Amino acid sequence: MSEHVHTVAGITALIRESLEDRFSGVWIEGEISNHRLPGSGHHYFTLKDPFAQLSCVFFKGAAMRCPVRLGDGMQVQVYGNLSVYEARGQYQLVAQAVQAKGFGDLQAKFEALKRKLEAEGLFDPARKQPIPSFPTRIGIVTSPTGAAIRDMIHVLSRRAPWVRVMIYPAKVQGDGAAEEIAAGVRFFDEASGGQRPELVIVARGGGSIEDLWAFNEEVLARAIAACSLPVMSGVGHEIDFTIADFVADRREPTPSAAAENAAPDGATLLRHLSRLRDALEARTEGALALHQRHVLSLRREIEAREPGRKIRSWMQTLDFLEERMDYLVLGRLQQSRASVDAVRRSLAVIQPERVLARQAEEVAFLAEALDRTAKRRLSDLATRLRAVGGLMQSLSPDGVLKRGYSLTTDAEGRLVTSAKQLRVGDVVRTRLADGEIASRVE
Repeated sequence: MSEHVHTVAGITALIRESLEDRFSGVWIEGEISNHRLPGSGHHYFTLKDPFAQLSCVFFKGAAMRCPVRLGDGMQVQVYGNLSVYEARGQYQLVAQAVQAKGFGDLQAKFEALKRKLEAEGLFDPARKQPIPSFPTRIGIVTSPTGAAIRDMIHVLSRRAPWVRVMIYPAKVQGDGAAEEIAAGVRFFDEASGGQRPELVIVARGGGSIEDLWAFNEEVLARAIAACSLPVMSGVGHEIDFTIADFVADRREPTPSAAAENAAPDGATLLRHLSRLRDALEARTEGALALHQRHVLSLRREIEAREPGRKIRSWMQTLDFLEERMDYLVLGRLQQSRASVDAVRRSLAVIQPERVLARQAEEVAFLAEALDRTAKRRLSDLATRLRAVGGLMQSLSPDGVLKRGYSLTTDAEGRLVTSAKQLRVGDVVRTRLADGEIASRVE
C-alpha cells in the first residue's frame, strides 16, 4: 500500500493546479449548447464538437464586456483558463472572452479596410457635411420588414409628423446586402425634385459581427463618401461600430437614436415657439406702450409749440396792447392839455419877463465870482505841482544816481540787492548817472 493517501479534495486541488498551470490562456472553438443565464448574471454553457464536450462558465464581470449575445447553436471561439469545479470534481473552462467563430478573420478584414479608407481621408471630419436641423424629407435605406424601420417610423411620426419618410428597401444581411444598401444611397443622391431627400439614413438593428458585415464592405463605404447628401448611420447597438459609421457624416448608436436625432421634436419646438411668441408679444406690447407714450408726449409738445396757437395768442396780446396804448395816449394828451393850460395861467400871473431879468443879473454876479475863485485855485495848484515835481526829480533813479549812487543788475536784468544772489563768474552791469559798467564776479 502506498505510503501517502490523497483525500478527494486534495487530489482534486492538485488536478486543478496542474490544469491551470498547463492550460492557461487558451482559445477553444465549438458550438454552444445548454446555455443558462441565472439571476446572478453568470453564463453557464457547454462547448461541444462532434467528438467531445466541455463545461464553461462566463462570469458576469467578463460577460458584460462581451459584444456577442450568447445562445444555443452559436459557433464561437472562447478564450480562458482550464480549471476544476472542485465541489463536483468537474473540469471546466473559465471564459474571459467570447467571439463568434471566424471573428478573428473578420476583425482583421475590418481593421485593414479601416486603415485603407482612413489613409484616403474618408474619415476626415473636415469632409463631413452638417446634418440639416429641420429636414422635411428623409430617405431611409434598410430592410422594409425589420423591427428597425418600424421603430424609426414610430419615432419620426411622434416627434416630427411633418417629415416625409421615403424608404429604399434593401437587404441588410447576407450576400449582396452591401451592394443593395449602396444602391439605395446612390438612388437618393441621384433623385430630383420632391423625390430627393435632405438627409439619408442607413440603418439596421443589432446582431453579430457577421450579421452587420454588410456595413463593413468597401462598396458601401465609398457610396456613402461619394454621396452629395448628408448621410447618417444607425447600425446595431451602442457597442457596435462599422466602417459605415466612420464614413457617415454622423454616427448614431441605434436606428431609433438616428430617428430621434434626424429631426427636432415637434412638441419641444411648439413649446419653444410658444415661449418665443409670449416673449415677443410681451416685448411688442411694451414697445408699443413706450412708443404710444412717446407719441403722446410729442403731440403735447407740438400742440404746445403750435405756430397757429402762438400767432393767435400774439394777435390777442397785440389787440390788448393797442387798446392799452389808445387809453394811455388819450390820458396823456388830456393831462398835457391840462398842464399847458395851468402853465399858461401861471405865466400870465407871474410875468416871466421880469423874473428872467432878475435871474440874469444873479447869473452874471455868480459867473464873475466863479471866475475869480477858479483863477485863485489854479494858481494854488500850479505852486503845489512845482513843489511835488522837484521832490519827485530828487527821488527818481536818475536823481539818486547823480548823488553818487549806482544800480547793479545780473545777466538776466534782475536788480541785485544782495551778494547772495551772485556766484563767482557771474556777469553783472552797474548803472551810473552817465553810463554803465560791465564786470565779472571774482
